[in-house]
Amino acid sequence: MLRTQLLDSTRGRIVNLLRNGGLTADDLSSRLTLTTNAIRDHLAKMERDGVVRRAGQRPGTTRPAYVFELTTEIEQLLSQAYFPVLTHLVRVFASTVSPEQVNALMRQVGKSLAADLSPKRRPASTRSRVVLASRVLNKQLGAVTHVEANGTYVIRGSSCPLAALTGKHPSVCLAVESLVSEVVGRPAQECCDRSARPRCCFTINRS
Repeated sequence: MLRTQLLDSTRGRIVNLLRNGGLTADDLSSRLTLTTNAIRDHLAKMERDGVVRRAGQRPGTTRPAYVFELTTEIEQLLSQAYFPVLTHLVRVFASTVSPEQVNALMRQVGKSLAADLSPKRRPASTRSRVVLASRVLNKQLGAVTHVEANGTYVIRGSSCPLAALTGKHPSVCLAVESLVSEVVGRPAQECCDRSARPRCCFTINRS
């Protein structure tokens, strides 16, 4: 529903048209019955936000016109294939190998994610690395987490970016646990809430 509402906005309609290929401001103006200046204003803001990019020029009556297309990142975000494919992948794998093998695979997935998503240079203090791990979860995985410190460090989330999977496959949380462990440089322990509204939770001992 939210996705439909977003795509029904003017920028959403621009995105929908650009999914079929690059277009100029004049092309978009004629299809959306808006002024070219209004379209250019939207495109400038969308380009600034990383939604569209210039993909060349097309000859015009007075001067060349820029052709705009969606960025690769936005194309990927619009895809609805990732979760169904991932869900079935985990389901098939979990039904063909032992739970121990599934857990081991998930931990390897977390290590691989850490190698790709976390910065090469990490802070010296444990607290700073815990904060960094929370930031990686938020910015790279779409989580909403914060850090609590009360005897131990806790990365606590108000939701779960993998909620479609964790209810039926708790081992998925081990991938994120492993990611946090790699970023912090100490063992993390998942304490996730996998009820009707899953929430992330990872504890890290101070010593």
